[in-house]
Amino acid sequence: MERNLTLSFFLFVGSLEMLRPAEPGEFTKRAFQNGKLDLTEVEGLGDLIHAETEAQRRQALRQMSGELGQVYQRWSRQLMRALAHIEAFIDFSEDDNVEEGVLLAVDEVVEKLQKELEEHLGDNRRGERLRDGVQVVLTGATNAGKSSLLNVISQKPTAIVSAIPGTTRDVVEAALNIGGYPVILSDTAGLRDSEDPIEKEGVRRAKARVGEADVIVAVIDVSDGLLSREAPLAHLQNLFSSLQGDGHRSVVVALNKVDLLSQESIVGIKQLYQESGLPPVCLLSCHTGEGIGNFLRVLRDRLKAICGDPLQGAPTITQTRHRHHLTACHNALGRYSGHRQLDLVLSAEELRIAHRQLGAITGRVSTEEILDIIFSDFCIGK
Repeated sequence: MERNLTLSFFLFVGSLEMLRPAEPGEFTKRAFQNGKLDLTEVEGLGDLIHAETEAQRRQALRQMSGELGQVYQRWSRQLMRALAHIEAFIDFSEDDNVEEGVLLAVDEVVEKLQKELEEHLGDNRRGERLRDGVQVVLTGATNAGKSSLLNVISQKPTAIVSAIPGTTRDVVEAALNIGGYPVILSDTAGLRDSEDPIEKEGVRRAKARVGEADVIVAVIDVSDGLLSREAPLAHLQNLFSSLQGDGHRSVVVALNKVDLLSQESIVGIKQLYQESGLPPVCLLSCHTGEGIGNFLRVLRDRLKAICGDPLQGAPTITQTRHRHHLTACHNALGRYSGHRQLDLVLSAEELRIAHRQLGAITGRVSTEEILDIIFSDFCIGK
């Protein structure tokens, strides 16, 4: 009944002249056009609407509050003032109205801003990972239990599970919320040599996905005689080193099928890893559920280390377009330094480009403000 009344009301209102339903985002667009919100705040509102985890919600709220936009606006004002000063020097220095020390002050502003930009860009993409989801990839040999682990974590039959080796031949993804952090968990084809062209392509895609991962979960079947191998410790150390790559990726080792081992064998595996000097491993069984809780706690800690607390520290970059404009701004400032002793006009143009790139992030660019600073700071035209 209530739903019918609501529908009837909107149908009636929609039939009135000069009234129409609002377009998606129309009120927010008007708020931006009227200067109530900048683009970073608008994007923060959009992220809040689409947030699926607590960490995403907190990051979106912080951006929506204007804190990130305030950083970019502060840098924009500094560049605007520096540009106004250098243009005043170019236009009026012959009239002795502008001192040469102005250029040194501009150099100091540019150098300081370059360092701040470098620090901001070197955030390990924490904000973007938190917004888009941390890439966690399951890798390992065939029949190690990767698909089973994906299904256990996602709590639904996301991937096909079979005793036949090589069942998974493509990347299977699941979007999950683990400890409040967004995760894209990927199951990949088992790593082995094969003459089957389809399976070879699956292995190629698996290796490519591992190369893109933020966290790699190496799933090992401990029932296949791990302890009986020749030099098992060296085998494990080589495995860890190959997965870690340049050291920037986090690796979690999941020893699966412990339900098939004796207690003596489990003790032996634990002792082996203690001697290896490798990070702690997770002993688990996808069949019985043993160790899954501990595995998720370890994974949550890795996610926290990657994403951090979105409410702590300086605000981070959350959008790919922000990073693009910030990188372009930093490059322009570098070119300014190269032109500085050769051509002030070119240097001023690089500052203008840098300022324009920052303005593109917030959606606020104005040449009138530059003119205002020139005449207010130097009182030219008395």
